[in-house]
Amino acid sequence: MEYRIIRSGRRTLSLEIKNGEVLVRAPYYVRDADIEQFVAQHAEWIEKHVAQMSEVSDVVPLTDEELNALAEQAVRIIPERVKLYAQRIGVTYGRITIRNQRTKWGSCSAQGNLNFNCLLMLAPTEVLDSVIVHELCHRKEMNHSKRFYDEVYKAFPEYKKWNAWLKQNGRALMSRMNGS
Repeated sequence: MEYRIIRSGRRTLSLEIKNGEVLVRAPYYVRDADIEQFVAQHAEWIEKHVAQMSEVSDVVPLTDEELNALAEQAVRIIPERVKLYAQRIGVTYGRITIRNQRTKWGSCSAQGNLNFNCLLMLAPTEVLDSVIVHELCHRKEMNHSKRFYDEVYKAFPEYKKWNAWLKQNGRALMSRMNGS
């Protein structure tokens, strides 16, 4: 397996995959043989992530027209779902905004304004619902504490399953943004 070593004053070894290249970040004092062993121990992880990145590079970007259509669909669907879950959870919310974000699926401001990524329209409805519930539960807990996740699971018991789907497939969805 090919990899490039980047040495620095750091204290630990780490792996990174950037643009399909495997980078090993290592302290100056670590021997090449130890780095080779470290890479061998993490070969499965490396292969998995290199494969995921190659899948992402095969994805066709959405056109501006397709993004606009997703945004229009989101404007029709998301407010209905937010209203439904807000009533179940027992919270209020402010403005709902649909965006073409490159890194976030949703967010909730301290004022209760909600933002959602229009790319959620490409995911299963359960994924959309899991993001909506996540953001609405921030109206009770503006953090990611155990109490916050207790609220999430109370409102959406399958949260873990659909959040895992998003973690596994989200990068491919995000890569469909123009100019990615």
